[in-house]
Amino acid sequence: SENPSVTLFREYLRIDTVHPKPDYDAAVQFLERVGTDLGLACQKVEVCQGRVVLILTWQGTNPRLRSILLNSHTDVVPVFEEHWTYPPFEAVKDSQGNIYARGAQDMKCVSIQYLEAIRRLKMEGKSFARTIHLTFVPDEEVGGHKGMEMFVQRPEFKALNVGFAMDEGLASPSDTFSVFYGERSPWWIKVKCMGSPGHGSRFISNTAAEKMHKVINSFLAFRESEKQRLKSDSSLTLGDVTSLNMTMLEGGVSFNVVPSEMAASFDIRIPPTVDLKAFEEQVATWCRGAGDGVTYEFHQKCMDQHITSTEESDPWWKAFSGVCRDMKLQLKLEIFPAATDSRYIRAVRHPAIGFSPMNRTPVLLHDHNEFLNEQIFLRGIEIYARLLTGLASVPPLPAKG
Repeated sequence: SENPSVTLFREYLRIDTVHPKPDYDAAVQFLERVGTDLGLACQKVEVCQGRVVLILTWQGTNPRLRSILLNSHTDVVPVFEEHWTYPPFEAVKDSQGNIYARGAQDMKCVSIQYLEAIRRLKMEGKSFARTIHLTFVPDEEVGGHKGMEMFVQRPEFKALNVGFAMDEGLASPSDTFSVFYGERSPWWIKVKCMGSPGHGSRFISNTAAEKMHKVINSFLAFRESEKQRLKSDSSLTLGDVTSLNMTMLEGGVSFNVVPSEMAASFDIRIPPTVDLKAFEEQVATWCRGAGDGVTYEFHQKCMDQHITSTEESDPWWKAFSGVCRDMKLQLKLEIFPAATDSRYIRAVRHPAIGFSPMNRTPVLLHDHNEFLNEQIFLRGIEIYARLLTGLASVPPLPAKG
């Protein structure tokens, strides 16, 4: 009696694509099988050894027009099974219709919703002027460096002739649907402090620890100010402020030895409204203020700040928002607080929206007991079917074909 779309969703959830050893081959074979069943053209692009991007294509009646790209990633984050009520790769459905599995929200639901929306449209005999491509990419959960970041530089990506892209969003506990038109830039900074070593029984001057103390105070004082700014202004979301967290602290060799070097690592996420050059100068000022021998290095430094237009004059946004109005969906426009593959798509100058149609659902990505209700899932298929109809029917745009 289960809806076949739900059955397909649960089948996909049972494929173990968890890091550090995701079974990408099984995922690609499954998705290729579904795509072939739907009459979609299939192409596989190995962007580097063992990392394959699967492209499924529904050709439009005017393939010269810019296409619609539906992106999703196949990998999922690790689990701590002892904290789960049900095994995380069995896709158990409880009496309320909640489906428990790693990837239920992030983001295997969206992959199947794309496919089932196309199934529905094809069964209705629909066809559209614009081609629709689906890309299923690896390694998003570890930064996308061997996935979408490499793929957007490939000729196979350029051949997709992308006009507008959709990618993952987040669940929303309220009636509203979150729509993400940009992302914060992730900066991973490691600060090293060099100082005078010596015996642990003495008051050594100019130690690495004293300098590190000043560095940490400066960084965390800024963190507190941004935290209070978010707290005091109800119009702001997490994506509107800069988050900063100290995530690693290193140094020392023994209890009785004052170390000559200490290091602290910080994860910083910066909104597109912030001047990145000015922010880096602030980081340099904090380090200089801690004394001599204090340096910093970047382990990640995203400088792209492209955002997607949400003006009604933009034909893509007009189509997207128009469908949502017709369906009486309440939208909340936000900057995505973390990072998705959308940043790589925007970086090569294509508009991209992050949207996962999961309202009235707690945000459980990367959390224990991740689940999605089957009725919310099925409603998402209907939403995507309507969105694809609107987007793939956008008339030719000036100078873009």
